[in-house]
Amino acid sequence: MQERDESQRSVKTQEKELAKKLKFANNSGFQAELRRRVDELFQNGNLKERDCPQMYTKTAILLLGFFGTYAVLVLLAQSWWQVGILCIVLGVITAGIGFSIQHDGAHHAYSNSLWVNKLMAMSLDVIGGSSYIWHWKHDVLHHTYVNIAGYDMDLEVGIFGRLSPAHAHLPFHRWQHYYLWLLYGLLAIKWHFYDDFYCLITGKIGDRPYPRPKRSNLAIFFVGKGIFLSLVFGIPLLLHSFGQVFASYVLVAVTLGIVLSVVFQLAHVVEEANFPVAKACVIENDWAIHQIETTVNFSRNNPYVTWLLGGLNFQVEHHLFPNICHINYPEVSKVVEQTCQEFGVRYNQHGSVWAGFRSHFRWLRRMGTCKSL
Repeated sequence: MQERDESQRSVKTQEKELAKKLKFANNSGFQAELRRRVDELFQNGNLKERDCPQMYTKTAILLLGFFGTYAVLVLLAQSWWQVGILCIVLGVITAGIGFSIQHDGAHHAYSNSLWVNKLMAMSLDVIGGSSYIWHWKHDVLHHTYVNIAGYDMDLEVGIFGRLSPAHAHLPFHRWQHYYLWLLYGLLAIKWHFYDDFYCLITGKIGDRPYPRPKRSNLAIFFVGKGIFLSLVFGIPLLLHSFGQVFASYVLVAVTLGIVLSVVFQLAHVVEEANFPVAKACVIENDWAIHQIETTVNFSRNNPYVTWLLGGLNFQVEHHLFPNICHINYPEVSKVVEQTCQEFGVRYNQHGSVWAGFRSHFRWLRRMGTCKSL
């Protein structure tokens, strides 16, 4: 127990070191009141912050769906159209595992038990990513510095796109609202075979240094990659040709990449989101208001979208309360929206996925044609 506590303190210290160069304005009182009201919601209602029965049921459905679809694809599928449909379904289910099981586990929102959260977070290692590196990239950098260019690594796509007014404008960006949708499909492939290894070797996420994985975390990294490669290539190659296996992997990965990319973009890279610039290493808003004004919800009233995306259509609530299981976001959102109205804080949302698509398209076009705002 003492070793675990010391390890947690060490991780927290490293996270603070990574994040200490940029500061937010002093708390305005909004965050404290919002926290009080959400705490009251759980104290007075029938909701549980973590260890929700619905989450365990959802986990079983997603895992059964994943391995069942995988088995049918590898063992039973015969025609090209059967393989195509199954690959697309497998890509969507894989995204669902990432959105729900892995995401809640990584944020310690799945369970009150540390080892259960760790186990759920490690589901990412099985589907091709490193849960350790993802923690530093997403939990630390993205969640602390949403939409701040140079700090939020989820906002960086290199020279290929201009997502923020702070990014350099290049002539070919004028077409990015068309071609970036195709590049989104390459996200998972790049992640599987380049990004994690680059971060491991260089000790950097983008241009931000982070503590390289050691001992058990390093072992999990390589064992996870081994399991992933066995599922993707090793087992299928026993029964099918390399061409068939490779084509199937590409279709699954492209589906996964598009779904992952679009969900993030609809939440942060749209017209309604702010893209703050630090002045003298200080952000003008306090942390909670910054999270809200850089984030946009969508399809709040669609339970099917909420289920499949692990509540990530409630990105505002997720960024404010990442340690609460996403099952609770619809109820939490009512409290957040009401509190925002009372404090005069802008609560961003789109009524549907399609509205979010259009806003993202318009923002990409705007960033590609306007050199400054």
